Amino acid sequence: MATKQGLKIAVVDDEEDMRQSIAQWLTLSGFAPVTYASAEDALGEIGPDWPGIVITDIKMPGMGGMAFLKRLAAMDSQLPVIVITGHGDVPMAVEAMRIGAYDFLEKPFDPERMSDLARRALQARRLVLENRQLRRELADGSTLMRKLVGTSAPMQRLREEILDIAQADGHVLIEGEAGTGKSLVAHALHAAGPRQGSRLVTVNCAAHAPDELERLLFGPAEDPARPPAVEAARSGTLVLEDVEQLPPPVQARLLELLDGDETVDLPRIVSISNHPDAGMGAEQALRPDLFYRLAALRLRLPPLRERGEDVLALFNRYLEIFAEDYGCAPPEISAADAAQLMQAPWPGNVRQLINLAERVVLQSRRGEGSITQLLMEENRDAPPRALSAEGKPLKEYVEAFERMLIDNAMRRHKGSVAKVIEELKVPRRTLNEKMAKYGLSRADYIG
Repeated sequence: MATKQGLKIAVVDDEEDMRQSIAQWLTLSGFAPVTYASAEDALGEIGPDWPGIVITDIKMPGMGGMAFLKRLAAMDSQLPVIVITGHGDVPMAVEAMRIGAYDFLEKPFDPERMSDLARRALQARRLVLENRQLRRELADGSTLMRKLVGTSAPMQRLREEILDIAQADGHVLIEGEAGTGKSLVAHALHAAGPRQGSRLVTVNCAAHAPDELERLLFGPAEDPARPPAVEAARSGTLVLEDVEQLPPPVQARLLELLDGDETVDLPRIVSISNHPDAGMGAEQALRPDLFYRLAALRLRLPPLRERGEDVLALFNRYLEIFAEDYGCAPPEISAADAAQLMQAPWPGNVRQLINLAERVVLQSRRGEGSITQLLMEENRDAPPRALSAEGKPLKEYVEAFERMLIDNAMRRHKGSVAKVIEELKVPRRTLNEKMAKYGLSRADYIG
C-alpha cells in the first residue's frame, strides 16, 4: 500500500466533485491522496524527488494538463504522471504519452483500473527514489546505516569496485557468504550505473520449480500485466539470486538469449552466488559457456570477520538504533566485549550481528545477560577466541576500542571538543592526534 511506503498521490483537477471522488476512492483503496484545485497549486509543492505520483485532468483553466505535464517532465522525467482525458480524445492521450505520461485514463474510467495504474506507478516511483538515494550515497562516499557501512580497507575497496563496475555494461557475478549484503550490492550496481532509470527485477532461482522458473523468466506470462522477468528488465537489470540453482534447461535458454541478436536490448544480468568459496558454487553448477558469460565481471564481498574494526562500528550503531526503537539507553560495550566481538567467527555475517545487537538491547532492558555471554551462546560450536589467544595483535583491539569511544563521545556531544575532553579525560592535543590517526573529523559531527 502507498501509505506503508510513505508515498503520496497528487490528485489535480479543477472540478471539486471529481477531485474529491477520486481522492475518496484512492483512500478507500489504501492510498494517501493529496488534492489540488489547479496545476499552479500543485507545482507549489511538487518538486524533484516528489515522494509519490501525479494524477491530473488534461483540461483545466489556467495551466492545462499538457502544459502541467511538460513542466513536471522537465523537472523530473521519472515522475509518473497519469492523465485523465475526455471520452474519445485519443490524439490528446497519444500526445500526453509522447511527452512522457506514465499512462492515461479515459472518462468515464473504471476506478479499479485507476487503482491498478496507481499501484504500479507507485511501485515504479519507489524504486526510482530508492535507487537515486543509494546512488547519491555511493557517489559521495557516504552510506546510511543498514547499507554499505564500514571504513575498513575491504569495504573501501568494495565501494570503489561498485562505482567502477556500475559504469561498465558486462554481466556481473557477486560472490560471498550468506549475510554479507549481496542483494544490497546488486541494487547498488543498478543504482550507480546508467541503467538506474530502468527497472530492476529480482528472481530467486532456488525458490521455484524448474518449469515455474522457466515461465517466470521467459514466459509465457500468465498475467499480461506482469511480463516475464527478462522482458520486464529489458534495458534495466535482472538479478538472479542463488544462480547456482538454475536447472540445465533454463541455463540453455539463458545462454541462447545471451548469444542471440546483438541488436536486441537485453537486461544486464547480475548473478548472486551464495557459495562460501568465491566462484566455486556457480562455476561448478553452471555450464562453462554460460558461467563465463555471467561472470564477465566479478565482485567478492568480504565476510565480517575480515573487516576489522567495522565490527565494532556496526555493532555500536545497531545498538543505538535498537535502543531508540525500544525506548531505552544503548548498552555500553566494554573492552572485553570489544575484543570478543572482533574475534568472533560471525558465520552469519552482518545479518547475525544485527540480530545479536537486538537481543542485547532487549536483554539489557531487563537487566539480564551481557554482550560476551550472548555472543558465546551464539557460537558454542565455534566460540570466540580469548584475548590472549592467537589472532590479531592486541594493539589492533585497543585501537579499535579507542576509536569507538571517541566516535561515540563526538556524536553524543555533536562535535563539542570541550565536552569530549571533559568526558574522556584527555588533553586537547592527545584528542586531536587520536582523531587524526583514526580519520575522525569534527565537521562530521556538527549539526
